[in-house]
Amino acid sequence: MNSKIIKTLEFEKIRQQLAKFAATEIGKQQLLTLEPSTTFEDVQRKQDESDDGRKVLRLKGGIPVPRLANIGLPLKRLQIGGNLNGKEIAQIGRVLSTTKEVMSFFDWFREHEIAFFHLYEIIDGLVDLPDLRKRITSSVSDDGDILSDASVELRRIRQAIKSGEGAIRTKLDDLIRTKASYLSETLVTIRNDRFVLPVKQEYRNAFGGIMHDQSATGQTLFIEPQAVLELNNKLRTLRADEKREEERILYELSALLELHIQELRYNHEILAILDMINAKARYSESINGTKPHLSKENHVAIWAARHPLIDQEDVVANDLLIGEEYQALIITGPNTGGKTIALKTLGLIQLMGQAGLQIPAAEDSQIGIFTEIFADIGDEQSIEQSLSTFSSHMTNIVSFLDKANDQSLLLFDELGSGTDPQEGASLAISILDYIGAKGSYVMATTHYPELKVYAYNRPGTINASMEFNSESLAPTYRLQIGIPGRSNAFDISRRLGIPSQIIDQATGFIQEDNQSLNEMIADLEQKRRKAEQESHRLEKQIQESDRLLEELKRETETLEFAKQKEIDKAKKEANSILSKTKEEAELLMQEIREMQMNVSKNAQVKEHELIGLRKQFDDLRQEDTVPSNKVLRREKEKKKLKVGDEVITESYGQRGILVEKSGQDQWVVQLGIMKMKLPETDLRRIQPEPEKETRRTKRQIATVRSNTASHVSTQLDLRGFRYEEALQELDSYLDASLLAGYPQVTIVHGKGTGAIRKGVTDALKRHPQVKSFDFAPQSSGGNGATIAVFKG
Repeated sequence: MNSKIIKTLEFEKIRQQLAKFAATEIGKQQLLTLEPSTTFEDVQRKQDESDDGRKVLRLKGGIPVPRLANIGLPLKRLQIGGNLNGKEIAQIGRVLSTTKEVMSFFDWFREHEIAFFHLYEIIDGLVDLPDLRKRITSSVSDDGDILSDASVELRRIRQAIKSGEGAIRTKLDDLIRTKASYLSETLVTIRNDRFVLPVKQEYRNAFGGIMHDQSATGQTLFIEPQAVLELNNKLRTLRADEKREEERILYELSALLELHIQELRYNHEILAILDMINAKARYSESINGTKPHLSKENHVAIWAARHPLIDQEDVVANDLLIGEEYQALIITGPNTGGKTIALKTLGLIQLMGQAGLQIPAAEDSQIGIFTEIFADIGDEQSIEQSLSTFSSHMTNIVSFLDKANDQSLLLFDELGSGTDPQEGASLAISILDYIGAKGSYVMATTHYPELKVYAYNRPGTINASMEFNSESLAPTYRLQIGIPGRSNAFDISRRLGIPSQIIDQATGFIQEDNQSLNEMIADLEQKRRKAEQESHRLEKQIQESDRLLEELKRETETLEFAKQKEIDKAKKEANSILSKTKEEAELLMQEIREMQMNVSKNAQVKEHELIGLRKQFDDLRQEDTVPSNKVLRREKEKKKLKVGDEVITESYGQRGILVEKSGQDQWVVQLGIMKMKLPETDLRRIQPEPEKETRRTKRQIATVRSNTASHVSTQLDLRGFRYEEALQELDSYLDASLLAGYPQVTIVHGKGTGAIRKGVTDALKRHPQVKSFDFAPQSSGGNGATIAVFKG
């Protein structure tokens, strides 16, 4: 994008404000040269990064990047084999410490699963060098001084220096006490890195030694007494040793840093990027900025746009729309009404948005992606070129007229001004037609009434004006799109006291077309005000609706949270109950197995024992503590259990047949010779195999049809069964009848071939609980049925 637009729209002032929020030197330099991007992908990424920065600022107060010096030059010197001083090493150490702090800072966001567009990807580029970081921290202070912990030798030397300085001061203190009258001041001072005393000129020979300096008057001599001469020499030697050791340590540290130049450079650059993201977020917060949507079609809709360089308490917000319904916006109206500010606001917000900055506008605003923004704003004459205002404008316009295309935004302030009004208006119309043919987007201000008609008649072009309050005789700085501006000269003059005769005569001089146009504009303004009042009323209703909707959402979220909490609690209680019940059931099942194993061939399990165990199973049922749990209810509904279904019990892993429903959520289940009441949540229906469906239906008819309280009939009808099925049904039926406590039952087997009748007879002979059996009386079926009597 051309550099001239940066100056024309004062984007460099935005850069300067932005740079104040930067902490690193390199970040500040990059923000001062920030350029708008011209591709959709680049702008989208930069906007996403700024949005990430706002999220961090909102949640944790910003990214913790401290003030860091630019370590680019020290890294270059390392790259060519040079050594660094203590201050440069300390600066690199600060970068390494900040790298670790930033990585740890973002661990919190990962743990809480906070989503970002790009920050995690950026952070993952940082490289922690713990050994190098600790070595620098223990060797160099923040100011660049070499610490005594840098080496054992350095610590020894500094301890010796401290001891030597103490010895020298002790001797000099003794001299001060004994010869205080010889001294100008009773203190120890230093000259040429050696300890000396301020001696009066007349006693210069009283101490011996060497004179290092004298006062301006010559009355005081700074003498190193003979008594400390040798101690000072030793101290000087120790300080030379200290300097050599410090240089050795710096050389060693530089060699270690040289091995990690690439990682250090990456860390430095990434911290600068994070610093810029942080600065953009803080700047956005300061102007109450919002993230704009991006339009590839350059449909610009900036709601409540505010010029960022005007005090936010004084600035008037305006909606700026261009690109979708129209590509040219012609603003007319009087001077000082805010037309130029509207131009600059559109251009500057576009530059900010394309540079990745959030914009001073309302939520859901949308900007375009322009490859170039050109502007002809201002009326300063070019003194050096001796150009008039008109020539200056035309020279500027010519410089970008041929460069404009369908991806360009052009801003014209007072297009065609500075020359004869008729010629200027004609030229302005021709320029707009030329640019319109290229498909460029245009926003222009003008005083010419001819351009009002032009905007009305040309497709893709619309009138606009700056509102003027004729009562207060002051502009409101509000942009009115769709309404051309009108001159307020007559209204203002009338309110200021110009006689009506003069106003009426002046009105007569205006052409009839112009007068009609002004009347039309006045009518449009009146209708706009009415529409605006209605809009405000509807907006208040919408805001109230939004408020109620938000309250409803919050209440719903609270209710959902409480409901889920109760569900979780119910699940825990149910699991606890089921676990306890399963343990008790296992003990009962084990007892039954032991009883069956202990039964001899001729022995019998007493009926009351089986019934007693069955009652213990029934006693295991727990009261349903979560009757309102919708999740469990839905699971029950999914099963769609019915009488005769074959099921498996989740707790015992046993198959059984549903005999009857007992209560709302329980079933009586036939488990072999036992019948149990089990909760519906513990039952899972086994999908029937197609070929067994008919048999299962017969079983339901044979075993379930009953008018008794137990729902087990005293008569079993085996007619229509195959031999194997009939015997299986007979076995199950006898067990059920015994558990029901019947003294006798009737088995209807029919006459037929006699096979099933014989099978029934054989089965009854073998059954240990059948006392006797015989054919039924002739009135009850004769030899087509058998009556079996159970043991008492």
